[in-house]
Amino acid sequence: MTNPKVIPDRNNVINLQERRLDRTVLRTYRTRADIDDIVPNEKQPRMGPKIDEELQRQIEANGGLFEPLLVEPHPDLPGKFRIIDGDRRWTNSQVLVEQGKEDYRQIPIEVTDRTLSEEDRLRVWIYIHRQRKEWDAKEKEMVAYRLVDMMGRSSAANILGITVRELDKLVDVFELSEKFTSLRDPSAAITWSRELMGVSKKLLTPTVIEAVVKKVNQKRITNSKDLRKLRTILPDPVARSQFLTDAGDLESAMLRLGPAPKPVKGGLSGDLEAAVDAMKKVPFSTLQELKGDADILKKIDEAEALLQSLRGALS
Repeated sequence: MTNPKVIPDRNNVINLQERRLDRTVLRTYRTRADIDDIVPNEKQPRMGPKIDEELQRQIEANGGLFEPLLVEPHPDLPGKFRIIDGDRRWTNSQVLVEQGKEDYRQIPIEVTDRTLSEEDRLRVWIYIHRQRKEWDAKEKEMVAYRLVDMMGRSSAANILGITVRELDKLVDVFELSEKFTSLRDPSAAITWSRELMGVSKKLLTPTVIEAVVKKVNQKRITNSKDLRKLRTILPDPVARSQFLTDAGDLESAMLRLGPAPKPVKGGLSGDLEAAVDAMKKVPFSTLQELKGDADILKKIDEAEALLQSLRGALS
């Protein structure tokens, strides 16, 4: 049964606290509200599953929510609050209430003194999430994609405080992650996508991407860090061709790699080595044609004398 609503009139609230979140200044007060009087934000940038059994256990262990939800007066539903931040906490509290655990029906909330503009609401949400470790772990690509879908590239880049080029990279990573559909942990798709996008863009043709995604989804590549081998495989035409075959994989492609080019030495040592290599490459048939050539023999004599002189100087 829903408890009687106790919603303070914000015009009569005193001791409003002022919080600066990025460029947005909020004046808020704290209270509690019935879970049914709190409404999720339909334009929440975060996607994916929200039900989390571990979070439910934490809520029960703490006897309720420790951190209040940040909410605003709902613009269309008088007496209701719309969530700015805390959608997962609200969702999992609701699961507990639906299980008959009425102790979790009253939710601590921090209420803004006004309904925010859509841009301010997103700025606040992003600012809060940037303070958390999970932002770097998996969320920024997802949020970038969502923001572009909601308001376009320019506004999305402005809100995130990045360039449009940086925004495009985040969106590319997210779109690629959506192709990894058979991972045991779906949230790891961003990690796989980041690793693949770490390969030179010139080497990542649509054919290569399609082959990688197929082999990952078939579980023939099981460690995302192994994708770094593509940086060695793809520049080699033979190894690349092997990887792209239906039977090819990273290991068999690595076996097809040609010998690594010798490092080029500088100075006198490098010059001598280059000269010796050049002479070794002269075909025997060419030597036969030059046999008795006085000009060549004279140059060999000069080279021999020069080498003897060098030996004497260096001994």
